[in-house]
Amino acid sequence: MAREKRSGGRWKIQLLATLACNPFLSNFFKGKLYRGPLKGVCVPGLNCYSCPAAAASCPIGSLQAVVGAPQYQVSYYVVGILIFLGALLGRGICGFLCPFGWFQELLHKLPTRKYSTRRLHGLTYLKYGVLVVFVILLPMTVVNEVGLGDPFFCKYLCPAGILEGGLPLSLANESIRASLGTLFTWKSCLLVGVVVLAVFFYRPFCKWLCPLGAFYALFNKHALCRLSVDQDRCTACGACSRACGMDVDVFRSPNHTECIRCGDCIRACPHQAIRRTPDLRATHKKELSR
Repeated sequence: MAREKRSGGRWKIQLLATLACNPFLSNFFKGKLYRGPLKGVCVPGLNCYSCPAAAASCPIGSLQAVVGAPQYQVSYYVVGILIFLGALLGRGICGFLCPFGWFQELLHKLPTRKYSTRRLHGLTYLKYGVLVVFVILLPMTVVNEVGLGDPFFCKYLCPAGILEGGLPLSLANESIRASLGTLFTWKSCLLVGVVVLAVFFYRPFCKWLCPLGAFYALFNKHALCRLSVDQDRCTACGACSRACGMDVDVFRSPNHTECIRCGDCIRACPHQAIRRTPDLRATHKKELSR
C-alpha cells in the first residue's frame, strides 16, 4: 500500500504542471489564444504556444523564432532559461513538468500488450539530429527576405502543436477549418502515429524525436538534481533496469541521458541502494536528529 501511494505522487505533479501551463481552459470553447504578457515567458516542458489555454510560450518555439536573428536579445534569454533549467533538473523536467510527456504516459496506461524499446536504442540519437537540424540549422540558414526563418520543428514535426493547437482551434473556429490543407493532414497523421506508438511503447516521442529532451539530456549527468547508487548496497540484480521505462541500466549509469528521474528504479530496488541527490528527506531527518 505504501508503495502504491508513493508511486502515485508523480502524476499529481504532472497534472498541476499541465494546468499551470494551460490555465485559460475557457479559450478552448472560444477558439482564441491568450496573448497577454505571460506569453513572453517560457514554460519548462513542451507545451504549444498556439494552445488556446496556454499562458506562456514553448521554449523550442521561442528558440526557433529568434535563433537566426541575433539582434533579438530574447534569444539569449531563452537559451539562458533552458541552460538554467537543464543544469538544475536535467531531464527531470521531462518526467515531472512536461504536459506532452504526461500525455504519452496516460496513453501507455491503456490495457494492451507492452513492448520494450531496448533493441531500438539507436533511435534515441534521432532527437539530437532534430535539435540540430530543425531547431537550429534550418531556422538559421533558410530565411526570408527580412532574415527570419520558419519555426521548422513546430511547423513540420511537432505533434504537441497539432494536439494542443491545431485540432482545438480548428474545431472551435470555422474560418480556420476552411483554411486547412496538406500540412494539417501531415501533422495529424504524425500525431496519430505518436499516439499509437505511445500505447505500446513507453514515451516514444520523448525517446526518439523530442529536441527539448535532447537539450536537457546534455545536462543530465551533471544536473544538481540527480540519482546516486550506493555501491555498498547494490548487488547489480537488475531490478532497477527492468523497472525503467526509459531503458536505462540504472545501477551502471544512474544519470544516463535517457533518465527522466521518475523514481521507478528507486521503488523497484530491493536493497534501497538508489536515491535522489540532493535527498531532501534525508536532510530533513538529519536536521531533526540534531
